[in-house]
Amino acid sequence: MIDVTSKEVTVRTATAQAVVHVGHQITELIKDNAMKKGDVLSIAQLAGILGAKKTSEIIPLCHNIPLTGIKVNAHLDKMKKAVIIRATIQCEGKTGVEMEALTAVSVGALTVYDMCKAISHNIKITDIVLISKTGGSKKNFKREEIIVKSYETSPIIKKEEVFLSNV
Repeated sequence: MIDVTSKEVTVRTATAQAVVHVGHQITELIKDNAMKKGDVLSIAQLAGILGAKKTSEIIPLCHNIPLTGIKVNAHLDKMKKAVIIRATIQCEGKTGVEMEALTAVSVGALTVYDMCKAISHNIKITDIVLISKTGGSKKNFKREEIIVKSYETSPIIKKEEVFLSNV
């Protein structure tokens, strides 16, 4: 591991994104919250949070960083027939959180694959990229070609019919 003893403690953030192309049938099932394993978007979000927290355990030379903020969103893009996963990670530390953000979106993407593979293996994970980073002594970074949009990120709630029985 790199020795970060002499580095300054600063607020550091990183945002990453992954795209999971799922096709028409799976898009419809996710939209209707009809996947057998459950709410794909909410579970991908939770998986991304866990992935960020476990990064130093699965990336061999990664520092164990106390994270101060983790935000993971999974959004179904019906036009692209894809799930877009975006993570923003924050810490106050001596080293950045790029790996935590990239791990979060990767684990989220793999979770989408796992939850949907019973329908089709024709799922493609693409564009795992760092969108931006701030903090530290190096210049901040922002990828220009990625357009970051705000999406509705509330969990899908399956609408179930309520039957009232006469007792």
